[in-house]
Amino acid sequence: MGCLTVAVPREAAAGERRVALVPDGIRELRAAGFAVLVESGAGAAAFFTDDAYAAAGAEIVGAAEVYGRAEIVVTVGRPSGQFHSGQAILGMLSAVGDPPYLRRLAELGVTAVSFEGLPRRLSRAQPMDALTSQANVAGYKSVLVAANAYGGYFPMLVTAAGTVRPARVLVLGAGVAGLQAMATARRLGAVVSAYDIRPESRDEVASVGAVFLDVASPSGAGEGGYARALAGGEEHAERTALAVHLGRHDAVITTALVPGHRPPVLIDEESVKAMVPGSVVVDAACGPLGGNVSVARPDTTLVTDEGVTVIGAGNLAATVPTAASMAYSRNATALLRYLSRDGALAIDLTDEIQAGVVLTHGGRVIHEGVSS
Repeated sequence: MGCLTVAVPREAAAGERRVALVPDGIRELRAAGFAVLVESGAGAAAFFTDDAYAAAGAEIVGAAEVYGRAEIVVTVGRPSGQFHSGQAILGMLSAVGDPPYLRRLAELGVTAVSFEGLPRRLSRAQPMDALTSQANVAGYKSVLVAANAYGGYFPMLVTAAGTVRPARVLVLGAGVAGLQAMATARRLGAVVSAYDIRPESRDEVASVGAVFLDVASPSGAGEGGYARALAGGEEHAERTALAVHLGRHDAVITTALVPGHRPPVLIDEESVKAMVPGSVVVDAACGPLGGNVSVARPDTTLVTDEGVTVIGAGNLAATVPTAASMAYSRNATALLRYLSRDGALAIDLTDEIQAGVVLTHGGRVIHEGVSS
């Protein structure tokens, strides 16, 4: 039986502090028969040292060896090295909507595997679900960011100087990140309300102790439990309905994403202007494709003339690098083991999981979502 060589490079994106595999993941892969290369310093920003990787059984190498020797390159985001034919890359490649990127990989003969296409509702796929694990981290951190920017307390405090009411927090979006944000805000003592365009999310909101906000807006239930993309008129109606409620809250956290599409704009500029001075908006969906708040910009904090703080925070998981990397490593390890058989990469596009995550193989772009 052969031995697959897996490599972990340093992440290329600015501000990215996560690493794709942590030492515990290396130990598991080594026990399963993989050889593992780790670029020197790959885990430093997440506080995993080269010595820890070496002790786990990895070989510490330079960047050139990572891409030159690896059969599978495992990353968090898009890798930036020089690939060769027959190589595979595995990560969160953000490839939907970017056919040229996939065509380049296909022309190089690279097999591209991306977590974004994982059929997340399959129970056997859940240990591999990196999007969920990273959304959990992001939802948690979004509340800490909001609390840090807010000029008051989140919990109710009874002091000799008087009683301070708890902060009123509104979370828009009841997916994984939103539910974690609600639960975290509740743990900090805030009064939490939430809204989602999927009516069936009402019970999930109640399960974490938040109050579902009744808003007269279109239903956005889509396939597989996900939200569907709203049409332009529907999006406007939703914004108008939400605007009435925004000024009643001290902090608003937005987490609404539609897989493969621009995030819906839930809060426009006029709605931000109408909010109470000192209130905070954290747009956890803000990224290259846009965000839920029209004035938010990625990785930017701005204070409006009206005194509202707006934070574009679309990569929050990278700011909790140790915990996020540990969770991601477990997902990557599970998927690596699933994709390999007898010491070799075993691509089987009739398998439901592989059909979702394998984007290029055999010189072709094969995933229907990115083949145009």
